[in-house]
Amino acid sequence: MKDINNSIQEWISKILRPLEFVSKNNFANLPKTKGLEKALINLINNAPSDINHIKEKLLEFSLGLEESSLEEKKERIAKMLKLLKSLNFSQEKKEVANSEVSEKPDFFTWGISRKEISLETYLRYKEILKQPVQFLKGIGPSIAKKLAKKGIHTLEDLLYFLPKDYEDRRKVIPIGDLREGQRAVVFGEILKSGTSQLYKRKIFYAQITDGTGFLTLKWFNFNERVWRKLLAPGKNIFAIGEVSRFGKELEIIHPELIEEGDEDKLSVEIGHIVPVYSSIEGVSEKYFRKIIKSAIEEYGDYLESSIPLEILKRRGFVPLNVAIKNLHFPEPKEDILLLKRGESIYHKSLSFDEFFFLELALGLRKGRIKKERGIKFNTESKLVEEFIKKLPFELTDAQKRVIEEIKNDMAKEVPMNRLLQGDVGCGKTVVAFISALIAIDNGYQVAFMTPTEILAEQHYYNFRQYAQLMGISTALLTGGIPPTKKREIYHGLSTGYINFVIGTHALFQEKVEIKKLGLVIIDEQHRFGVLQRAALREKAKGLIPDTLIMTATPIPRTLALTIYGDLDLSIIDEMPKGRKPIITELYHEYNKNRAYQKAKEILKEGHQAYVILPLIEESEKVDLKAVTTYGEFLQKEIFKDFKVGILHGKMSSYEKEKIMHDFKRKEIDVLVSTTVVEVGVDVPNATVMIIEHAERFGLSQLHQLRGRVGRSDVQSYCFLIAYKISTDSPAYQRLQILCETNDGFRIAEEDLKLRGPGEFLGTKQSGYLEFRGADIVKDYPILLQAREEAFKLIEKDPELKNYLILKEELMRRWEERLKLSEIA
Repeated sequence: MKDINNSIQEWISKILRPLEFVSKNNFANLPKTKGLEKALINLINNAPSDINHIKEKLLEFSLGLEESSLEEKKERIAKMLKLLKSLNFSQEKKEVANSEVSEKPDFFTWGISRKEISLETYLRYKEILKQPVQFLKGIGPSIAKKLAKKGIHTLEDLLYFLPKDYEDRRKVIPIGDLREGQRAVVFGEILKSGTSQLYKRKIFYAQITDGTGFLTLKWFNFNERVWRKLLAPGKNIFAIGEVSRFGKELEIIHPELIEEGDEDKLSVEIGHIVPVYSSIEGVSEKYFRKIIKSAIEEYGDYLESSIPLEILKRRGFVPLNVAIKNLHFPEPKEDILLLKRGESIYHKSLSFDEFFFLELALGLRKGRIKKERGIKFNTESKLVEEFIKKLPFELTDAQKRVIEEIKNDMAKEVPMNRLLQGDVGCGKTVVAFISALIAIDNGYQVAFMTPTEILAEQHYYNFRQYAQLMGISTALLTGGIPPTKKREIYHGLSTGYINFVIGTHALFQEKVEIKKLGLVIIDEQHRFGVLQRAALREKAKGLIPDTLIMTATPIPRTLALTIYGDLDLSIIDEMPKGRKPIITELYHEYNKNRAYQKAKEILKEGHQAYVILPLIEESEKVDLKAVTTYGEFLQKEIFKDFKVGILHGKMSSYEKEKIMHDFKRKEIDVLVSTTVVEVGVDVPNATVMIIEHAERFGLSQLHQLRGRVGRSDVQSYCFLIAYKISTDSPAYQRLQILCETNDGFRIAEEDLKLRGPGEFLGTKQSGYLEFRGADIVKDYPILLQAREEAFKLIEKDPELKNYLILKEELMRRWEERLKLSEIA
């Protein structure tokens, strides 16, 4: 029964195409269409036997159609359309009635009915979608290899390969109405064709007409034998392309052609909003659309996301299969401007689908952490009281507020899982050390993890000063530590002698055993990758330690909800008293000497300076300043009267420590460095920074670098030097933002808009933030809706016991990227 219904539907679809085409826009295409009667009679004769009762009526309307007057043609076609649409409606009603015995969802019954599928059926769908693209008719080994270069390996990959743009081919434009620069579909009879010479070059041309005007089609690359046959005078043809002018005549260069009777191509290419895909080498756009059409028709229904229907209806979104189908082949009634801008209901529905599963994953992680048994610390710490008294400055109100938030977390049995966010120079290090003191005062150890050795070293020297003040044993553990020293540290950690260890990923190697780990502090979390968040926690024996994650990169709320959606958030939004906003100025290469002159004046006052460069050594491929050679140039030519030091990541730990030590003791006046000084370096007497090739850095990174100055009550400066950019270029406008504001959050928002989340974070996060359609900046309101719905669902069913398919899909998408296996 199902196969019979499908064959009727397929036949109705085929015969409706030419009828709807000629009837569009008050039958505008009808006078130009040839061969309609013959095409209709062929289609009617091939109709399924189940509809013999209407074949005679359809034949009656079709016979003699060519000889009829225009008005009579219109009347006959209207009657045929009415008859076919009534048949189509009755077929749809039958399918809806039969949907109780068929688990496969249907694009066209959305809004009428939709039966929930079983877990077994869902799993079968997913297995089908995992099949190689070569499984699809029309894709052989050669095309499969070409698609693989675009990341299309499976049927699911193919369905998710979304259009980059859309072209309006709903109307055939009369030649007499064509305008230069317009992209159009035209239909006409070929009057003449052949070759001619144009500026010593042979071309092939064809002149066509539709009775309203004349249009020339031209090709510079052609196969003459094929073209003469295809474009023989007297034939009718559709041409698609951009209209240009040559002298007084309109023409289309290298148009896309479709022969009048080619129903398969016409059904996809003409009369629709046509999808435009990014080019695939060796596969024509037309052929790729045919492949996608076939994939959608055969397998589109298997894209089952299983978000409960009541949620989709409440938010006004459509199911995933409906969204994907309409993103590839929108109905003619859709708003093409919304499609082109990525703002159609189908784009929004796909974004909601992706955000919903991400937020569901984060919500489950958060819920699991809240159920874990952690350490209930006594937060009334004498060590903390003594430390605050010994500080040479008063804590800001923001620091005090955040310390209370951390204390509240640490006093609970549930493990703390908090993100401490604050602009450069706001005093996060002191807050982190106070948190560590609480854990140490309770008899526990603290591990502080950083992404790089130089940052670990810088934090170690900063914390060691505090620790020595309080009589606490600290250690530095990185890959560069000598083996004998490492063994000492391993022993100190396993026995509990070392209270506070600072290090890199070396901290979570198998050899490292920490006797009583109570608190994990992670700095610049985004540089690690999401799967490493739990690695240090696993070093604990028994109770789960508290986790405090710090970042000096202001994370816009849009991004915080995606990366840190499972964390509680604390923000230090106040700078220490007496700090003056850094004055930032932008210079071009031609006037950069003014910046260096200003820096020399500041150095003469007894202050110090940084010069930041993008490379360590000169490169023949890249014309950029390099630390080693430019540092020597600055010493000899610019800063003759001052001591210049060089710092970069390839130096040994001893060399880096010596340079930083000399800089802090004012034995070095100018520190020429790569971005290793981005985080952690604290030299209050350094009040000027020059950043060469500022156009090469992201806004947030420039803001981080700038934060190395302005760390005292003395006015500080940052001079940005840009190369080969004009004042009206986007790069110049971007750098101007830094000159206008010191607000890290505003800068971060702008950076996120300009560069996207992966680049903004300085890492692609191993695919963590790679969405197929969602945009966390543009679709932020949808992200909030998805978060609200996902968290509401988890509150109702924390283990998703009543949503087995939803849980299965969640694990399929996010298990590896968010370590969700612990939840299952």
